[in-house]
Amino acid sequence: MTAPGSPLPRDFPVRLLRAGLATGIVDGLFSSALSAFAYGSTVERLFQGVASVVIGSRAFEGGRATAALGLLLHVLVAFAWSAVFLLVVGRRTEVGRLLASPLGTVKVAALYGPAIWMVMSLGVIPLLTQRPPNLGFRWWVQFFGHIPFVGLPIVALSRGRGADTGGPGS
Repeated sequence: MTAPGSPLPRDFPVRLLRAGLATGIVDGLFSSALSAFAYGSTVERLFQGVASVVIGSRAFEGGRATAALGLLLHVLVAFAWSAVFLLVVGRRTEVGRLLASPLGTVKVAALYGPAIWMVMSLGVIPLLTQRPPNLGFRWWVQFFGHIPFVGLPIVALSRGRGADTGGPGS
């Protein structure tokens, strides 16, 4: 629960750790499985691709070191979006009402996960790489995959005991 007058729930660090770590793992496994089994690539190349967003195409020549950098960036992004949910989205009255409705966690995840993908793929990544997004089949797989593999862990694990959202009145 949020202490009166406190901007953050008392268990904010626990919620953030739980949501960020789980999201990083779940989404990392999802993306890794897609790369290896559906797209005929490798997990190393996947995370080199993540690293390439910040260090450019030389990431693909860096072997495991740049793959490790990409994995670290992936986990940091998962923590960042978990923090955004805890600090901003989850504290909005409208979100609290939606969370309290039947299947509320799934409803919010169905909005938040794709919103994350849209911000990242249409804004952040093109801004950093100076390349336009490719809105092909894989983009849509990620769009819908962000519901169960990103939105759901963030929303479900950001909530406190007793379905406390950390929002007003919690």
